[in-house]
Amino acid sequence: MSLVELIAQADERGLATSALACLDRCVPLLGGDDEVLRPLWANLVDAGDPGAWGGLLEEVRDRIGAGGGAAGGEAAQLARRMLAAAPETRAADEVRTWADACSVASLRVHRLLDPAEDGADSVEARREGRTECMSPLVAAELRRQIQVLELLAGHGAGGLRQALEVSIEGRRVLRAVVSRRARVGG
Repeated sequence: MSLVELIAQADERGLATSALACLDRCVPLLGGDDEVLRPLWANLVDAGDPGAWGGLLEEVRDRIGAGGGAAGGEAAQLARRMLAAAPETRAADEVRTWADACSVASLRVHRLLDPAEDGADSVEARREGRTECMSPLVAAELRRQIQVLELLAGHGAGGLRQALEVSIEGRRVLRAVVSRRARVGG
């Protein structure tokens, strides 16, 4: 099943988790620490209060905004837009739009940072399942996005811990890429 199809079928929690995981993997571009999104992750558990989402989101925005940004350029701008686009409520329609936008933005971030050439004209082709001549960093991000949605579809709130682990792995990879680019460029 393609990423587009998985997003279309996901419930509110799966959509919010998908978008948050994309943003989480891009935290190294925002200058945030590894725990900056933890309150939003905690809000997605069964005992989490969906009404508290907006307040938690504002706190995260304040923390990341105060920290500046570790990296500049188009990739960091895309990551900042992901955070800015997060809805104030966890309503399914709003998080569906956010999840879709974060998916595209995160794939673009990975495409921008991948030194290997990606054979597709757009990341939309990747999301629809056309994976020939895909660069390694984009391929890994696509796999992570699919894996997060499949975990939530198959396990509900029980898949959150595994989805977070997938996201942490991706964040480490992106942090290494950003660090390597800074060493080479600096």
